[in-house]
Amino acid sequence: MENNNLKNIIENAIKREEEAFTFYTKLQDIVSDATAKDALRFLAEEEKKHREFLVAYRDGKTSGSSLRMNDVIDYKIAQHVEAPGTGGKMDTKDVYLAAAHREMSSYTFYKELSGMQPAGEVKDMLLRMANEEMKHKEKVEYLYANTAFPQTEGG
Repeated sequence: MENNNLKNIIENAIKREEEAFTFYTKLQDIVSDATAKDALRFLAEEEKKHREFLVAYRDGKTSGSSLRMNDVIDYKIAQHVEAPGTGGKMDTKDVYLAAAHREMSSYTFYKELSGMQPAGEVKDMLLRMANEEMKHKEKVEYLYANTAFPQTEGG
């Protein structure tokens, strides 16, 4: 990777994925709900995979096109419900909401970086990373909605 600016972008993205892994790992220690622990473990592993992808991309061992673009539903919950604190005991719904805010932040990070790039492979890779984060946001917002507003017998 010849371009120092691009190298810095990728290094920052790697650091961000490492921070996300740590965030989800620490949340696993706070929550007692087994389903939430599983969801957080899944998210931590996804962030680990993102880091591995970015390292391989930085080192020229993969291309940005190896990530698939998927259609994603943005429930926009994180945009309209304030993020909970992440210290101490947390309700399951708050764990999912905290995760949704984290994923929204990561989506914004990659989306804004892509906007600074000219058309080409780097821009496409950053948009694909943004899409990955939005897929995670979709999952945790779905879990949040079903936990915070469970279906009742009456509808």
